[in-house]
Amino acid sequence: MSDLASIVKAYDVRGTVPDQLNPEVARALGAAFVQVLAADAPVHQIIVGYDMRPSSPELAAAFALGATALGVDVVDAGLCSTDELYFGSGFLGLPGVMLTASHNPAQYNGLKMCRSGAKPIGQDSGLRAIRDAAQAILDSGEYPQLHGRSGEVRQQDLLADYAAHLRNLVDLSRIRPLKVVVDAGNGMAGHTVPAVLGEGSGLPIDLVPMYFELDGTFPNHEANPLEPANLVDLQAKVRETGADIGLAFDGDADRCFVIDGFGDPVSPSAVTALVASRELAKNPGATIIHNLITSKAVPEIVSERGGIPVRTRVGHSFIKEEMARSGAVFGGEHSAHYYFRSFWGADTGMLAAMHVLAALGESEVPLAELGREYERYVSSGEINSTVADAAGKIAQLVSVYHKAEQDTLDGLTITFADGAWLNVRPSNTEPLLRLNVEAPTAERMAEVRDEALAIIRG
Repeated sequence: MSDLASIVKAYDVRGTVPDQLNPEVARALGAAFVQVLAADAPVHQIIVGYDMRPSSPELAAAFALGATALGVDVVDAGLCSTDELYFGSGFLGLPGVMLTASHNPAQYNGLKMCRSGAKPIGQDSGLRAIRDAAQAILDSGEYPQLHGRSGEVRQQDLLADYAAHLRNLVDLSRIRPLKVVVDAGNGMAGHTVPAVLGEGSGLPIDLVPMYFELDGTFPNHEANPLEPANLVDLQAKVRETGADIGLAFDGDADRCFVIDGFGDPVSPSAVTALVASRELAKNPGATIIHNLITSKAVPEIVSERGGIPVRTRVGHSFIKEEMARSGAVFGGEHSAHYYFRSFWGADTGMLAAMHVLAALGESEVPLAELGREYERYVSSGEINSTVADAAGKIAQLVSVYHKAEQDTLDGLTITFADGAWLNVRPSNTEPLLRLNVEAPTAERMAEVRDEALAIIRG
């Protein structure tokens, strides 16, 4: 018997196939999704999409079977990226489900769920209730009744509408010609990038594709650009071809990482500050969301450009909730998730990439020089440490740094008088502490990092 508690996470469902996640489980989740949403408002139709993993079509079909058993019709969007699914949810005004395990290895799959208009579903906004309802179905083998009939499934390809919507939001037609290398990692960007930026788009972009073949076994490298090893091929290709910029997408193509013309990474914080500046130029005085791991440069630049920076916890459900509450035009995370009011408050790596291409294409300077404006400090990146007693280690840090400014919005953040800061957060799913450090100089960053690690690992 499947235990859904082990695979239903804070923001999504993620597990190994077929032992944790299989058609039976997906079917129960499909019925539970409809049942829980229908308790709040009538549900007559939902949209389902899936990525290129070998197990995704079968799991998507099973999820649809569970939903149609309750009399709900299903729009089958077929192969799509997660942000294309969010587009479909917003464009059609339907609750949606994406079958994907994002950047996880090939043996995993999962589900990302949203309400109509791409509103997120996390543990506290329906996911726990969906888990419990699905578990009850699996335990009893009985599917609830809703409309007294079986629903129907119809196919609808959203790719052209998705591409047109993005090109309407960021006009790239008048930028200078750019050579752009894109590493899709055999993920869904291989499906979406040609439609948005390729030859048929009529844009002045010379697209150099890498690993555009959809292959959920990831034969070249894992589709997780957060790991430096997975950027090596793209960096080499940018240097080899003399490209202006490199873009790396994760497996479901909702995150995008940027490489400059020298083959060096541009930090997601710098991308956040750059996109925020562009959005503020169009929306003076607007609110910009950033999580507490992004560089201190982000709120500084937002304030300098006349915007209102709002700091949040890490995690897309927190960002999306704050986007909705504050009416923010844009939000960015250190993990290269970028959220746009013009995209139903959802995250889209493609739209962020287009903003960077527009900024570069409207400027005569190379990306390395353009990006320098947004890079003010030196960061450690996220460093994970396995610990037996996370709470005890955090208490130790509180004691050692009792003279520094401290806050507990998300884990523990300690800010020093010289502007250096560290944040340490426990993982939701593993016995890990995640450390991030930033400082005005590399030497000071290393000093703070090493001192904190000595405490955490001591």
